[in-house]
Parts: sequence; structure tokens; C-alpha cells
Amino acid sequence: MINQARLIRLIQELVRIDSQNPPGDESRIARFVQRYLDKLAVRSRIYAFKKNRCNLVARIPGKERAFSLLLTPHLDTVPCGASWRLNPFAAAIKKGKIYGLGATDCKANLACALEAINSVREGGAALNYNLIFAATADEESGSGLGIIPLLNKKILRPDAALVLDADDFDIVVAQKGLVHLKVKVEGRRAHGAYPWRGINAIDLAIKIIQGIKDKKFRCPKNRYLRPPTINLGTISGGDKVNVVADWCEFELDFRFLPGMRAQDYLRQLTKIAGRYARKFKIEVEGIQEPYCISQSHPLVAGLKKAMRRIGAPCRVRGSEGATVITFFQDQGIPAVATGFGSAGCAHAADEYARIANLYKGAQVLEEFLMTYNRLP
Repeated sequence: MINQARLIRLIQELVRIDSQNPPGDESRIARFVQRYLDKLAVRSRIYAFKKNRCNLVARIPGKERAFSLLLTPHLDTVPCGASWRLNPFAAAIKKGKIYGLGATDCKANLACALEAINSVREGGAALNYNLIFAATADEESGSGLGIIPLLNKKILRPDAALVLDADDFDIVVAQKGLVHLKVKVEGRRAHGAYPWRGINAIDLAIKIIQGIKDKKFRCPKNRYLRPPTINLGTISGGDKVNVVADWCEFELDFRFLPGMRAQDYLRQLTKIAGRYARKFKIEVEGIQEPYCISQSHPLVAGLKKAMRRIGAPCRVRGSEGATVITFFQDQGIPAVATGFGSAGCAHAADEYARIANLYKGAQVLEEFLMTYNRLP
């Protein structure tokens, strides 16, 4: 049975451990989680792909050794910044809320997972599958030192994955893909008093950007997601106000729907850029494919059933932003995301998590773990 007082103490202890990324150091919190699991007789191992960038992986054997389920929150937080009015590491409790850096993202989910595992162990019943628990590093900076190498190196090879990185009992079944890229435009330098003697790369970049924004991309409808978006994130160019700029570069963030392909967007971008500039270069900085899983999948059905039984709110939705579920797609592993933080609090000053959500969240996880069936 979930112990609320124990759960509250646990999240307070987690919040009080600084795991800001950057600079990036999950060693203290990973070892805290390892000691916690040691007390439950759960064996674990720490993997670090860079000094102090620690990931913890634990395994609990079940009755059916041929199937495994992964439960994975992350250990790091964003930097706290200078806007906090409260002590970000005090874990103060006020009016049913626990305040602190990472309280919602993602230490609420980490605490709920650990308490659920504790309660399952206390009950003494073996699960019907092998449970893998992975508390990972570097999620806030792209997961290059966390879930990505754990999957690529086959340290994690689950048959299905439940990612704990969402708010208010949402079940995330769809996610936009993203392309991050830089466009470098080359012009011809000249004196600013004689602009006709040069080719202004900034002018060309503006035309390219407008052409991209005016382009209507064909896309399938998705009940969980808004239409595709393009965001101009950075732009710079030129050397001096009285010199015709012979260079300009800008970065774009393109979010696209399941059923669309990143390469189609890149081809259209190349065509638009070539319409205005003779010399340009497109550098792709990152691509994540979109993701969608059926509501009938056992992960989704099992979560919905558990939430309804506990009396928790339940909403199946999509994610406009990127989560790690797409990295599981790359490995052919079905995954969904859920979580129990408070909407609007992630990455915000005076971040908090509601105690009532934590208690119900841990109950939901325990119910899900005890009743999960990999067959529809």
C-alpha cells in the first residue's frame, strides 16, 4: 500500500539534491536512488558515459522471464535561474504543494516510481513480467548521455516502455517530429554607401525565411496534435553597419506530424533557398521522427484502466514538444509517456508539485505494475 508520508519525505529528499543540467552532475542523486533500492533488496547498477553523468538501471525479475517492461523517469533538472522567490532546494510544503527545482519535472515522477516499487515489494507478489527501472541523466540537454546510449548500447532492451515525464495524469500517445537546422547564406561585401555594388546576405535570408513561412505543407490530420509549426530561433549576419553584409545565418525549428517526413521538408527548404540565393548551405543539427501509438495498445489500455480504478483524471493526448519516446521508436520498442507533476510548472520559477497528485500517481503506478498485461 502506498505510504503518503513516506512518499512526501522521499520527494523532499530528492528535491534537496542539486542535479541541475547544465552544468550536469547526476552522481549524488543516482547514488541516493541506488541506496534506496538497496534497502528494498533491488539490485542496480550505475552507468556513466561521462564523469558524474550517472544513469541508474535496476532489474526486478518476474514470473514470465520472456517479457520486460521499462519504467523510466529522469534525474536531471534545468538550471534554477534567478527568478525564484523561494529556496529552490528547500522542498517547502505550502497549501498542499511541495515547492522546489524539479518538483514537477521530474522528481515527482521519480518519487512516485520509487514508492510504487517499494509498495510492490512490500506486498510480496511477483509481477507477471521482468520490470526494468532506469533513472536517467541528461534528459534536459537531449539525452546524449542518458537514454540514447543506454538504448544504443543495448543496456536497455525492454519489450515496452513507460516514460515518466508528463503532467496531470496525461497519457501521451502521439508526438510531433522535429528538425533543427542552420541555413548559411553567402552574399558579396561592399561599402554601405554603395549597396548596389554588393549582395546583401541578410536581405536574401529574410526572403528565404518569408518563403518558408508562406509555404503550405501538406499534412495528415491528427486528433491529438496541432498543425506543423516553424520557429525562427536565431539569426545573425554582417560585420558592420556601413558594410553590405556578405554573410547571414539563421536557425529554424520545424515541428511536423506523424505521416510527414523530415526529408520532404528539407527538399522544400532547399528549393525555396535556391529561389533567392546563389550560395547557401543547410546544416541539419538534429532530427527526431514523429511518433504515434494506438489507444488499443496494452500500455495505453493498462494506464487508462489503472487511472480509472484509482479515480485519477485521465486524458489521452499528444505532445507538441519532444520527449524521449521517439528514441524507443528508433529501436522498435513501443512506448508511451505519463506523469504526475503540475501543468505549467516545469522549468518555471517557484516550481511545485501537488501532494494529492503524487499520492494518486504512486497509486496509479502500483496498480498499473500489478495488473499490466502485455496482451490486448
